[in-house]
Amino acid sequence: MTSKNLNWKNRKTVYKPRPFLLQPACKEALWGGQKLKEHFGKKADLDNIAESWECSTHPEGPSTITTGEHKGMLLTEVLQRYPEYLGTHPRSKGELPILVKFIDARQKLSVQVHPDDEYAKLYERGQLGKTEMWYVLEADKDAELIYGFYSDMDSVAVRQSLANGTIEKYLQKVKVQQDDVFYIPAGTVHGIGAGNLIVEVQESSNLTYRLYDYDRVDKAGQKRELHLEKALAVADLKGKAAPRQPLRVLRYTPGSATEFLCRCKYFQVERLLLNTEGKSKLAELYTGSSSFQALLCLDGEGYILTEDKEKLAYSKGNCIFIPANTGKLQLCGRSQFLKISC
Repeated sequence: MTSKNLNWKNRKTVYKPRPFLLQPACKEALWGGQKLKEHFGKKADLDNIAESWECSTHPEGPSTITTGEHKGMLLTEVLQRYPEYLGTHPRSKGELPILVKFIDARQKLSVQVHPDDEYAKLYERGQLGKTEMWYVLEADKDAELIYGFYSDMDSVAVRQSLANGTIEKYLQKVKVQQDDVFYIPAGTVHGIGAGNLIVEVQESSNLTYRLYDYDRVDKAGQKRELHLEKALAVADLKGKAAPRQPLRVLRYTPGSATEFLCRCKYFQVERLLLNTEGKSKLAELYTGSSSFQALLCLDGEGYILTEDKEKLAYSKGNCIFIPANTGKLQLCGRSQFLKISC
């Protein structure tokens, strides 16, 4: 970093931070596949990439900055040095409150549940709980997910069904299609089925309590650990209605269109469609003081132009971090993003 940038507070002109690209932390799992390597160009010396943590400061998988003045630094380090990049939203409190990841489920994931913030604070050394949202990028013809129970259960019934191997008949299966959106609040028993490629936006947490894992074994021939007592302590065991897709309305501006996918107290997610081909004016994106923005490019390519005319190129699979107070940016290209903020 140059001395010019280190001393920006002493300059008469107002320094505006610049967006930068992130390199993910990649994770292997027995259920992971090859789509993140093949479709999104993710690179890792792993047999598979089950997850890529695209925008993360979680200690188990922080992202690395690959462009600009902070190149080579962990996102964690930069946000500790420049907490103003997070914005003034109370959810931030000096730390990135969200984690954005791709998930490639070649096989089905375990049936699991996550605690809420209150339980995690009390019993997991002050960590955050985990409420999450899924956006389906690709889904096989018969792909499905698990979302709660068909009818009311209690802990005795759950234990009994696990003991006699009948738990699956009580779990609600939901068919999945490309472009579906699912909101999974903490406490919801859930599972991603085989053949799903999704984006997950969640609280910055890695707390997962496995309830059931189909009696699978890992590479060493061992069954993965279950967390029955903790799972039952936090799980909502009431029957749930099948989730419905939210009403989505595109809002058009020159060169782009956006739609809300999910808004909750933890994060806000929009889908941004960009097409400035043949247009005389570029699309605009404004980042004010309240929150950072993360742009996850799902398809296409292009570039972002800052107010001082610096250009940042991006392509499919890239995650772009835009600090709070970046101001007005111009977007050029033909691409699709998820835009995540607080």
